[in-house]
Amino acid sequence: MSFVRKTALWAAVSTSLLLVPHAVSAETIFGAMAKAYANNPDLNAARAGLRATDEGVPIAKSGYRPQVSATATGTLSRVDREVTGSEDLHSGQVGISITQTIFDGFQTLNNVRAAESNVFSSRETLKANEIQILLTAAQSYANIVRDQQVVSIRRQNLAFLREQLNAAEARLDVGEGTRTDVSQAQAELAQAQSLLVAAVAQLKQSEAVYVQIVGAAPTAIRQTGPATRGMPRSLDQAVATGLRENPQILAAQYSVDSAGFQVKSAEGTMLPGVVLQGAVTRNTGNVNADNTTASITARLEVPIYQGGAEYGQIRQAKERLGQQRILVDSARAEVQQTVVSAHAQLESALARITASRSQISAANLALEGVVEERKVGQRTTLDVLDAQQDVLIARESLAGAQRDAVVASYALLAAMGRLTVKVQGLQVAEYRPEEHYEAVKDKWFGLRTVDGR
Repeated sequence: MSFVRKTALWAAVSTSLLLVPHAVSAETIFGAMAKAYANNPDLNAARAGLRATDEGVPIAKSGYRPQVSATATGTLSRVDREVTGSEDLHSGQVGISITQTIFDGFQTLNNVRAAESNVFSSRETLKANEIQILLTAAQSYANIVRDQQVVSIRRQNLAFLREQLNAAEARLDVGEGTRTDVSQAQAELAQAQSLLVAAVAQLKQSEAVYVQIVGAAPTAIRQTGPATRGMPRSLDQAVATGLRENPQILAAQYSVDSAGFQVKSAEGTMLPGVVLQGAVTRNTGNVNADNTTASITARLEVPIYQGGAEYGQIRQAKERLGQQRILVDSARAEVQQTVVSAHAQLESALARITASRSQISAANLALEGVVEERKVGQRTTLDVLDAQQDVLIARESLAGAQRDAVVASYALLAAMGRLTVKVQGLQVAEYRPEEHYEAVKDKWFGLRTVDGR
């Protein structure tokens, strides 16, 4: 059965849940992801880290630009002469110099290209972080839905067991039941109370995680189905899309580019360099006559041997390039495994949903039959409690399968690189890292950041 048909089947069998009335202010899974995208502190920290990486480009470009420095010196001395007495001598010098690198073995050029590649790699890493946060938000939303259902199921179970306990006590009073029936009902009731307390505690934990990820308390969370936007038609398409669009792979490929430019930059240390320097100096004082001198100096540097450090740096850069190439293969293998795993988990969850619904229907019919048979003395209270336990297990299994289907579908999108604001149509302003990059990449001076800090 194709994935599209399975999704259609899921939509058909879950219609009754989706049609349950809910408050107008109910939070959707898309709203939760949008809030996480805007508010999550880890994501905002990653964006700040990318902005810091952007500054690597103007830092690298400084190698193209002149270096200007000013100097000022002053000297005061006293000379004791036998004829003329003491005499103060003072002299001073002020100057300005400009140094411009004409050629540095293409080191600056390759440093700039490496910095640009680092920026592109960091952008993809940020995108991967965004996808992970959106996936975590979807998972926390689905966890709350599941836990709310489990709490509701266990409360209903508790009410049912209270009725059974009352019925067992009533039969004991009229001589139709036994003390064993009452004790069994009391034991099941106590266990149900314990299970309800545990379910409520689990729900509170899931809500705490939701607040941590989304940045707001959950409000009227409602049942949701598996993702539909951007879903693949087949496993092969999912794998191909993941290998093409997953940001972890793209980030690794840009890191290869950066490492390649760093190799060229290291090799540039063995090439000649040309530096041009201009200086203007003004001498003042009573020691030397006031005068101004200006000079222009061109310096050619030809490295011959630098202690072997240059060779080690080149070899080191080449090994790092090889490492980055291997990491690309590792990223591809990891993405493929994640896609296949998520797809398999989704298929399994959809099948479990169908099976759990059949199990619930059969368990309910069995429970009704056991209750009726007990009324005529053919069944015991223990049989009723066992039948009710089967219903409880089946209903909780359905809640878990629905949660797993939702999480697996969004995990599949995340592995494909499609769990993004644009693909999912989230109602939130998309962060555009290129805006900061364009604002700083050619800055010559300035202490304040783009946002005024």
